[in-house]
Amino acid sequence: MKASIAFCALILTGVLACAKPEKSQPQILVSPKGLVHNFWVTVKAGADSAGKEFGAEVIWKGPAQETDIAGQIGIVEDYINKKVDAIVLAACDTKALNALIDRAMDNGIPLITIDSGVDHERPLSFIATDNMKAAELAADELARLLENKGEVALMPHVPGAATTIMREEGFKQGLAKYPGLKLVSVQYSNSDVATAMSVMENMLSAHPNLAGIFPTTEAGVLGAVQALKARGKIGQVKVVGFDAADDEIAALRNGGVQALIVQDPFKMGYLGVKTAMEALAKKTIEKRIDTGVYVITKENMETPAMRRVLYPLEKTR
Repeated sequence: MKASIAFCALILTGVLACAKPEKSQPQILVSPKGLVHNFWVTVKAGADSAGKEFGAEVIWKGPAQETDIAGQIGIVEDYINKKVDAIVLAACDTKALNALIDRAMDNGIPLITIDSGVDHERPLSFIATDNMKAAELAADELARLLENKGEVALMPHVPGAATTIMREEGFKQGLAKYPGLKLVSVQYSNSDVATAMSVMENMLSAHPNLAGIFPTTEAGVLGAVQALKARGKIGQVKVVGFDAADDEIAALRNGGVQALIVQDPFKMGYLGVKTAMEALAKKTIEKRIDTGVYVITKENMETPAMRRVLYPLEKTR
């Protein structure tokens, strides 16, 4: 203890200058909406890849569940207080984090949004799928599978999330092109497999002639397929899903799912960190970056182009 006092006392004589060690790399918080789904594992792989390439320390921290808005608020607030260098955010809610976005930007912390945006102009860039277009493609694919007629359902994920809102709107916009398709039910999965299974069972009971469904996330797809299997309706009710977790790919291969609308989560994570580093370097960055979307079926899933989309982590091995 005496030695420490003596050491620090040297500051007063000007012999030594005590200073907090400088960070060797910029620290970038990447806060996803959730942690449990394969989609976020792939986003993390992309973010980590960019961190290694561009010399950033990537801090990966988000709420366990996509419905935990308060948890994400706490995480982002904590890292603003810790003076992280930049933030890459996939927002759980379109409005709930706006005050923290202002606080980050006012304190010189550049903030980039990925996947799920916010109702705010201040984020420097939004890097994501065109969710309206993606959901419209889902409607087109269901129309093709059902020959433009029949009862269909929509299973969005978390109310209030930007991706949910856009996928709902895009799907309904797509259905408007097909008068023979009738939307008979819209119920949320809350990005939870058990909830999705229960919702699917309720839909089947209420609408025995249901011919197709669009679940808007991985959990929705898996829950819907489980319910269809339990009811002996695999293949009878056409499923056009979203994303490409391993279980979803297996369901596509074995006929439980007829098509997947697939994003590029690796690219989202990678470009999120890359763009944050460009912002720190005071470079000009694009306000909106579209990461693309693909319609994958059993017929095209083994082509080289689609395999690159279905198995993005192979590029990091």
